[in-house]
Amino acid sequence: MADIPYQPLIRDRDAERARLDPVPGYSEARQEAAVEFRLLKQLLGARKRAGLTQEEVALRMGTTRSAISRLEGSNKHLPALSTLRRYADVLGCDVEIKLVPRSPQTVSAGSSSNAARKPWNAPPTMA
Repeated sequence: MADIPYQPLIRDRDAERARLDPVPGYSEARQEAAVEFRLLKQLLGARKRAGLTQEEVALRMGTTRSAISRLEGSNKHLPALSTLRRYADVLGCDVEIKLVPRSPQTVSAGSSSNAARKPWNAPPTMA
């Protein structure tokens, strides 16, 4: 192989964001991802504070290391609340879920897309 010098790719994230912000749905998807990444950061931080490996957490939970890897990964795996509680318990933490009021700007921007959504068990409407 030829000797090719390493040249890292320098990304301008602000420029990328400015270019993508006008794309329909991009801002909403970015906000959703930010919530998920905050949770993942909390999961990893709690495990590191507890000084445990994925294998040790898995043994204490009675599951596999790969299950813990999926729980801590960002591959759109949605864990059950009971799983999060068991994970937190092993790490000496509690799970706290809060419903936080949206800002008026967020509510008005999101209300049109949410208005059309119905819960799965919603009865049919009479027109």
